[in-house]
Amino acid sequence: MPRQPLELAPFRGLRYTDLDIDRALDSGELEVANLLAPPYDVPGPEETRELLRSDPHNAAYLTVPYQLNLTMPGNRSGTPARFIYDKAAARLRSWIDDGVLAQDETPALYVYEQVTAAGDHQRGLVGALRLPEKESGPVRGHESVSQGPVLDRMWLMRATRANLEPIFLLYRGGNGAASRITESAEHHGDLLVDTRTSDGTTHRLWALPSTDAHAEISADLAERTALIADGHHRYDAYQAVREHDRDPGWDYGLAFLVDSEAHPPRLGAIHRVLPGLDTATAIAAVREIATVDTLADRALPEPAPEPSLVLVAPDGTAHLVHDFDEAALERAMPHRSADWRHLPTAILREVLLPLWGYQDDRPVRMIHDDPDEAVQAARDTAGTAVLVPPMSVEHVYSIVERGELTPRKSTSFGPKPRSGLIMRVLDQP
Repeated sequence: MPRQPLELAPFRGLRYTDLDIDRALDSGELEVANLLAPPYDVPGPEETRELLRSDPHNAAYLTVPYQLNLTMPGNRSGTPARFIYDKAAARLRSWIDDGVLAQDETPALYVYEQVTAAGDHQRGLVGALRLPEKESGPVRGHESVSQGPVLDRMWLMRATRANLEPIFLLYRGGNGAASRITESAEHHGDLLVDTRTSDGTTHRLWALPSTDAHAEISADLAERTALIADGHHRYDAYQAVREHDRDPGWDYGLAFLVDSEAHPPRLGAIHRVLPGLDTATAIAAVREIATVDTLADRALPEPAPEPSLVLVAPDGTAHLVHDFDEAALERAMPHRSADWRHLPTAILREVLLPLWGYQDDRPVRMIHDDPDEAVQAARDTAGTAVLVPPMSVEHVYSIVERGELTPRKSTSFGPKPRSGLIMRVLDQP
């Protein structure tokens, strides 16, 4: 049986009317950009509050409804009460009714470009990804998921009957038609959005309404495969929603597809903060299975030993943990490859957290990319920050091609697409 092709279909995007290029020129770039938000799982509580204060129609009101309500009493899993998803759905419909959001009249594929203040440049296609019928389909994940976030996204999608933010996919474009058309969007499409968010990132969006361009892109993508860079829980939620609701619209999910050869992504780390963990106690336990050296600062030495982690105390004292006992790693992960056992996040999850008495019911805070934020969070919680070195994109590809998955929250691909720029609804307003 032939493999299902990789397919990105045109759709009628649901977009903020105030982000349309003509209106934005009158409104001011930074003001209209306050409508956008990072992906739902990136901002912490304080950043979420800032987003909600920035504009009464900020996308975070739709994408993180659990931040706006109390969870069910006595629910140790922290799963939000189901009614909050109905409130998000009602808010979405009211914004459509009030003209805050409107669907484009013509189905299109979209080209989305980000240029960060640091100089990262990323451009890719946004479309409706046809979901594979079999696990051997063209889309492959690279990390494991947990059920709670999948259920959260599934309930939100079912209530709103919408994909509110795209998953982020990578593919090797090989200078094919899809990549060439994406890179020449200025000549093929209509500029819809040109705005800048408060972090200094410029966001531009073009529509490609041409059926000829769609046909070329479709033919080029058909034989390719895609890697999920960000959005594993949303991708599993796409599949779960389709199982519960056989509406043909759920055969697709919103996706942002980037040629990693034309635009190599920035691959950061996801650091951990362990509230209340005394760093000296943690180091004493680690010395039984690894070497621990005090660092002058928290930066990894060049070249850094592999695998290694950095533990940082609330006072800023940093310690390099390396040269792990191979027998201890094999005992903890007997059915894994040596490469997998040497992943810092695998060592952290399978060896160090149990060693420190961290079970599933003890909180571990995730900090994307920013070691300063992780150290500050450790200081605020009288705990320990665990700084994790980033993986390379090719290392991620090699693990997936070998048939393995990295531990959950091993990677932070970027730049991540902003939520709210373009959405997909099943029911036409």
